[in-house]
Amino acid sequence: MSSLAAVLARRTPSGVYRWHAAYDVGDVRHTVEHAGWRFGYLDGWLSVTKPEVLAALGDALGFPDYYGGNLDALEECLADLGGPTVLLWDGWSTLARDDERTFRTLVAIFAARSETLSVLLRGDGPEVDLPSLD
Repeated sequence: MSSLAAVLARRTPSGVYRWHAAYDVGDVRHTVEHAGWRFGYLDGWLSVTKPEVLAALGDALGFPDYYGGNLDALEECLADLGGPTVLLWDGWSTLARDDERTFRTLVAIFAARSETLSVLLRGDGPEVDLPSLD
């Protein structure tokens, strides 16, 4: 987990990254929270459509009840994150393949919040122009 540790220690800037590490979600959560960061997990194998992914993001990141489950609401709630946060997104490739436009929009929204948010797109998927943490 040294690449993740570098992000958590701010030796590597926050951002959106590809990550192929096979660590258990609980272990990743523990590492992130032990470093004083918030953690969210999105299982993209269960949330595959735009509405499902947006709803799952709200759950994963603990958004308030008024979260509207749309891209504008996502941007607003990300602006109000309570400190540095890591989002681990397994199964991202399904949305990237099935709805490339929404996927690219989400990546852009995440990247715009990189001062407080790191998103780890874990696993294989289509070629995307993102740096790797591996």
